Amino acid sequence: MTTTPSFNSWVTCPEPNPEASLRLFCLPYAGGSSLIYRTWSANLPSTVEVCPIELPGRGKQMRLPALTRLEALVAAIAPMLLPYLDKPFVFFGHSMGALVSFELTHLLRREYNLHPLHLFLSARRPPQIPATKPPIHNLPEPAFKEELRRLNGTPPQVLENSELMQLLMPIVRADFAVLETYVYAPQPRLDCSITVFGGLQDKEVSFEQLQGWREQTNATFSIKMFDGDHFFVQSARSLLLESLSQELQQIQLSHAL
Repeated sequence: MTTTPSFNSWVTCPEPNPEASLRLFCLPYAGGSSLIYRTWSANLPSTVEVCPIELPGRGKQMRLPALTRLEALVAAIAPMLLPYLDKPFVFFGHSMGALVSFELTHLLRREYNLHPLHLFLSARRPPQIPATKPPIHNLPEPAFKEELRRLNGTPPQVLENSELMQLLMPIVRADFAVLETYVYAPQPRLDCSITVFGGLQDKEVSFEQLQGWREQTNATFSIKMFDGDHFFVQSARSLLLESLSQELQQIQLSHAL
């Protein structure tokens, strides 16, 4: 029988599943925490253990300062994941989480010769396509809050709660700094398959941009689009999880052959 390691403050597991044959590591969008994924286990195969990653500055990592550079973030995450990579694993990342997943996969290959079976990348343009909008992480608070409102990922009641925003603002600014200071360095293509998820009404990332992820893998590639804006991960949650569940089952079947 395989036992689940005792999870550290970086790796959470809402529903521990020692019998699982595959681990799904989930990375949040900017300003998000591991709580985004707390109920996912109920809608995914029982053979999959859902392991959200808690980034510094939130949840059990509240006492750690939020990191502002992607290189530092993936370098901090990787060694914390090693105890959990004794089973086949895959990554899911939404928006910022997609970019973190991608660079984390490269780091694990480069430094540890470890490889996920699959990457699920959601609502994020590929790294080789540069940003077209000016950075926002250093904007004055009113303008920054307006950008968050436009993105539609922060509930209005949170935006209007000054105490909550006082706690949230440094984390969100740090996360946008991670994204906006990132400089893409071309690397050899990955050998794992990539599935990209997108929102049909997402004004931040177009279908054409999502297709660019195809250049990042030697293996199979697919795109699935859902009704919704940049945060279809919330509005189209049931359909997304249904699609993810089917893919996870197929991955496990292929890996077993």
